[in-house]
Amino acid sequence: QVQVVESGGGLVQPGGSLKLSCAASGGLFMIKDMGWFRQSPGEQQREKVAMITNGGVPTYLDSVKGRFTISRDNAKDTIHLQMDSLSPEDTAVYFCYAAIVIEGESYANNYWGKGTLVTVSS
Repeated sequence: QVQVVESGGGLVQPGGSLKLSCAASGGLFMIKDMGWFRQSPGEQQREKVAMITNGGVPTYLDSVKGRFTISRDNAKDTIHLQMDSLSPEDTAVYFCYAAIVIEGESYANNYWGKGTLVTVSS
């Protein structure tokens, strides 16, 4: 059973930093892209914050470029999101995403974590 589990959310003051982590486990053959989406309070849709390929190539939402850094450890099937210079506009539930090929299959399915809340407030 594939599991995608986030950790590291919490309350931080404006200008502060926070690091999120996400680990995938369970019957994995290969993980393709992994990344982070967020859903702000009152919003219906999630927006893509950062994504990283299994080759380590990152992409970012324009509003987080220069402040957020995504990294990946393929040996541990884990990604991290280092978030610096946080502002109240970054307040959201952050969801980990992974495109995973499980053992015995030849295509990737999308898997999501349950989300972790990041609150930026003084």
